[in-house]
Amino acid sequence: MATDNTLSSQATDVKKIQIYPLSSSSSGRQVSPFWRDKYERDAKKYWDLFYKRHKNKFFKDRHYLDKEWGGYFEEGKELVVFEAGCGAGNTIYPIISTYEGVTVHACDFSPRAIDLVKAHDNFRDDKINAFVCDLSAQDLNDFIPSSSVKIVTMVFVLSAVAPEKMLSVLHNIRKVLMPNGHVLFRDYALGDLAQERFAFKDQQISENFYVRGDGTRAYYFSEEFLTNLFKEGGFFVKDIGICNKLVENRSMDLVMNRRWIQAVFSLHLNNEDGLDGKHEKEHDELSIEAISSLSEPANDSEVDLSDSIFEMFDSEPPYDEVLETKVRGYSFRIKGVSREYQHTYKSTGLMLWESACLMSNVIAENPSIVAGKRILELGCGSAGICSMVSVQFAESIVSTDGDTEALKLLQFNIATNIDMHLIKKMMIKRLIWGKKEDIDAIKGLFCYEGGFDVILGTDVTYNPEAIYPLFTTAKELLLKQCTGKTKPALILCYIERRVCEDSIVSVAFQLGFRLMDRWVSGMIPNDGIICSWSSSGSSYWNDFQNTPLIILYFEL
Repeated sequence: MATDNTLSSQATDVKKIQIYPLSSSSSGRQVSPFWRDKYERDAKKYWDLFYKRHKNKFFKDRHYLDKEWGGYFEEGKELVVFEAGCGAGNTIYPIISTYEGVTVHACDFSPRAIDLVKAHDNFRDDKINAFVCDLSAQDLNDFIPSSSVKIVTMVFVLSAVAPEKMLSVLHNIRKVLMPNGHVLFRDYALGDLAQERFAFKDQQISENFYVRGDGTRAYYFSEEFLTNLFKEGGFFVKDIGICNKLVENRSMDLVMNRRWIQAVFSLHLNNEDGLDGKHEKEHDELSIEAISSLSEPANDSEVDLSDSIFEMFDSEPPYDEVLETKVRGYSFRIKGVSREYQHTYKSTGLMLWESACLMSNVIAENPSIVAGKRILELGCGSAGICSMVSVQFAESIVSTDGDTEALKLLQFNIATNIDMHLIKKMMIKRLIWGKKEDIDAIKGLFCYEGGFDVILGTDVTYNPEAIYPLFTTAKELLLKQCTGKTKPALILCYIERRVCEDSIVSVAFQLGFRLMDRWVSGMIPNDGIICSWSSSGSSYWNDFQNTPLIILYFEL
């Protein structure tokens, strides 16, 4: 295993650009509690999507295992191995092909990963017991007998577990490991290139724990953290150290630091180790301080688990999803960030939300909501389908968002979907709620004329800090006097997330708004404004019955 000292001499010979030096002090903002909880709750789904997308083609088989840990597999002897977090089998099959006497238990909490293991040409059910299991929640003894495993391999798996659940995983593994058994460990190390990259992208969940572009997560270990974690889990350190490798991308003229941590842990230090209980503490301290004697694999090309070495530096979101959306006689092709990548971009406007789908259907069936009126859409995002439906009937439309990336994509989607004679009635403007310069710029538009007749907002109430600026902005820009049969209105449609309805209504009331009507999915609209939008043939209401949508209708 190459040490930091070994590589220092290599680094001086490199003339390429060094990417994200390890001394970088930059740190991004943490993701919101809503998304943090979602990543944890949907962890299995994100890994399932990963294997759906990449199948067994992303990782290379880990043939370096024989060189690194060959002595532990005792060639020619019967041996039971447990591969924790087996993925598509890139650790299993090199072991099986090298050591004939080995039988393997293998688990992953992605069903697709286990399907890939079983679909491998070399799969044998008498040699491999592959099963779906969440190591942080399910009991391993339901699948593997107690104290029956000699070796546990954990290769780039514990990093995918939330730090607060890592100890549960180790306790679970300890149940099936026999005395004198070993855990062979390799995972991401603190200061790895990918961690530095995440820090620049505001993808931090907690300290040293990040989310990738596809929703999967990665923790970056220090020797101290990992040692203390395993000790608390009842293990002793036999060997531990940091590997450091410079990866060169000649086509991009880049040099990148890849760091991983490699260790061996044991349940008991036996006499073959030359140690007894009195010397365990001394051995443990020496192991922590020493750099491992393991050598660096010659062709070890482990890369970040969700990005290829080229994709890693792609700063642009992958706008590779085109959704064909049908709205009551209209059809739009909306380009945006694909669903498996959209959760880690700071802008929430790079995707099509259910609330916009519902509201655009409402407008399409009830043109009187917008007909002949001046319409402002707040936080329209890149899809803008409410604006694109409204422009068919309205006098003018101003589509706004605070994110420039979303507005660029919105401009593309409008140009792709709307006829030129209608585009002339539309304007796209950046508007940060509560920002005087932006509000004044909207007031300066020729279509403003004292205010807008209708202001629309779909899924713009998810951030508690944004509710007050949202309503202050709406109050500034909504027409104050009625010029037609209906009064000027602010219409919000959203899924209730971090902000409850009572909080929204309370802020609205403080700023002079009155809640005139409301609708909640599953509720049959009764007498009122929203009821007038629903007819016996309005099937789209039923399409959203299982989505927790709310519509609030305000007037000043």
